[in-house]
Amino acid sequence: MTTELPASAPRVERPVGTVIKDTRGYTVFRVVNGTALLLVAALTLYPFINLVAQAFSSEAFIRSGQVNLWPRGFNLTTFDIVTSDPMFWRNYGNTVVYTVVATAIAMVLTTTFAYAISKRHLKGRTVFIGIAVFTMFFNGGLIPNYVLINTLGMKNTLWAIVIPNAISVFNLLVMKSFFENFSTELEEAAEIDGLSTYGKLWRVVLPLSKAVIATMVLFYSVSFWNSWFSAFLYMDRAELYPVTVYLRNLIAAATVVQGAAGSDSAAQIASNVQAVTMLLTVLPIICVYPFIQKYFVSGVMLGAVKQ
Repeated sequence: MTTELPASAPRVERPVGTVIKDTRGYTVFRVVNGTALLLVAALTLYPFINLVAQAFSSEAFIRSGQVNLWPRGFNLTTFDIVTSDPMFWRNYGNTVVYTVVATAIAMVLTTTFAYAISKRHLKGRTVFIGIAVFTMFFNGGLIPNYVLINTLGMKNTLWAIVIPNAISVFNLLVMKSFFENFSTELEEAAEIDGLSTYGKLWRVVLPLSKAVIATMVLFYSVSFWNSWFSAFLYMDRAELYPVTVYLRNLIAAATVVQGAAGSDSAAQIASNVQAVTMLLTVLPIICVYPFIQKYFVSGVMLGAVKQ
């Protein structure tokens, strides 16, 4: 048996989702902001796209200035000559080893040093910070550094590249500031649980510091990957060169050929060797960057822990 409500009884309507409309000013702001960002992105990508186009273009179109955003007269001569040289791959492998080892050592030293000087109760903290900052503005000079490396027997070794650049003071200060803002309550709770200083660093601080660690890894790896002067200075054996020195020598040789009468392949190399070498150098970093990018946002919510 059903009971009908009288016609005069009020009807209960289901709530409808509220839609908040943007104001006209905010809409204009979004359009202008989006347009500006697109223009900035286009201006940033244009040189790289032009670089890629020149790397795959033929010598005649490059010299006549007809290469813009798309390759003209598709040509792989320079790529073939560079990648067919066994020394190129030998030096490329050296660069991978140098970058991995140097970045690992730099991260260990920078992280432990930054964590230590971030503690305000550390005795001599000001002295340690002052010593680090002092090295940003003063150094022994090129010749004393060369004599020191040679005297220590590190010439023609991996350590000539790794040790002198093991700690970047800028990266050290960035990590120090990050650790200073870390939640003290979490570390105190870890101490109550019986963790030592190294235990707190390894099991509490580092897992919550993926953002700054990923940033520092990227900074160090890019710096070591692109570095060529240290190897050029401290190494005199071609099989020990990183790929940046190999490509530097290739550019120097192509510059000599440029303008002189030579074969078609030599002219092709001279015309786009810079574009090819820059592309081969930057390509691995571009491939690695997306895997590190995801960690940049992971530590943003760390500041939500209330003191």
